Amino acid sequence: MRTLCSSTLIGEFFIIGFAGLVAMKDPDLSMSTVWTVCGVAMLLSVLLCAMVTRPGGVALGWALQIALVAAGFVVPMMFVLGVLFGALWWASVHYGRKIDEAKARFAEQADTPSPDAADAV
Repeated sequence: MRTLCSSTLIGEFFIIGFAGLVAMKDPDLSMSTVWTVCGVAMLLSVLLCAMVTRPGGVALGWALQIALVAAGFVVPMMFVLGVLFGALWWASVHYGRKIDEAKARFAEQADTPSPDAADAV
């Protein structure tokens, strides 16, 4: 799960940065406000890469996804990108957990000797 979620979060890091460049063109927003908000969101996306397997990490990831969709009120394209990355986040969490379960089953099977192996000795 960690690899899939981290890949999504790193992609979001770049999308947030590009959205900041677009938002900077809005005359109603100050440059310091745009880069403070974008900087915090970019930092959160990188920190979440390390926290994704800890308790609350996935929930914080969902909060970031909601914030990306809400950014559409400032940069309208973020509505589309936020929904796309929300779907990627769901897929990363869902399929990442399935992969982790499969790896755990495989490791468990590899650790338990088969009855045929005991007869061969």
